[in-house]
Amino acid sequence: MKVGIIGGTGKMGGLFSRVFERAGDEVACSGRNTRITAMDIAAKSDLIIISVPIHATAEVIRNIAPHLSESQVICDLTSLKVFPVREMLCSRAQVIGLHPMFGPSVRTLEQQTIIVTPARYSQEALDRLTGIFLREGARTTITTPEAHDRMMAVVQGLTHFVTLSMAETMRRIGITPAETEPFMSPVYQIETGLVGRLLSQDPGLYGDMLRMNPFVPAVLEACENAVRDVKSSVLSGESGLFEQLFTRNTEHFGNYCTEASSLTDSLIEAMVKR
Repeated sequence: MKVGIIGGTGKMGGLFSRVFERAGDEVACSGRNTRITAMDIAAKSDLIIISVPIHATAEVIRNIAPHLSESQVICDLTSLKVFPVREMLCSRAQVIGLHPMFGPSVRTLEQQTIIVTPARYSQEALDRLTGIFLREGARTTITTPEAHDRMMAVVQGLTHFVTLSMAETMRRIGITPAETEPFMSPVYQIETGLVGRLLSQDPGLYGDMLRMNPFVPAVLEACENAVRDVKSSVLSGESGLFEQLFTRNTEHFGNYCTEASSLTDSLIEAMVKR
């Protein structure tokens, strides 16, 4: 299979280039400074993968879509799926959206999750694509673009919003991570480490995830209301209000509370032994 990756000179594109090369496919990559162009990729590839920033994805797809045929497959690696899939469906090609739930620094796809949103496809094409990921040790989740974006509003939107809010709060009260270090527990170190990890990434990517997902505003409104209610339960001085709120959430999370305790105990043990 001839695989063409538009944006293949970037980190994520490079990672997937190596994945398909290991599968025995012939891989060509285009980038800002390559002789091969996106149109060359569109003309010569059986499988076309779009690996560009979220805000540039629609334009790249629109440029090549009219030139694709029914025998080709087009995919994207964008963190959102509704709008890229909609744009890809304007072509005649088979359309399978992809979202790798990991960054390009991973050493292996072992136990990593790739979300797959097939929209117009043959079973053979879908099996061929997912088979490559499964042989690399990845897990695939099949869903629709709409269900994907709704879930990403929580998995990414809410998570990144809360993490950034923690950083912004510490900045506003004038406390640095270094100042808290002598007081750190392993759990707090994990929490603060996630903040630092987020802030070491590209702000444009995370801004696009939050701004361009149409399901994020409703989630953030729920978050704002939740913060207000938690704050009220704390400032009320009534232990019963806080305990009721805490218990409601314990019941909502159910058995995951026990699973999470076991998982984080393992993480803490590994940190202590380091």
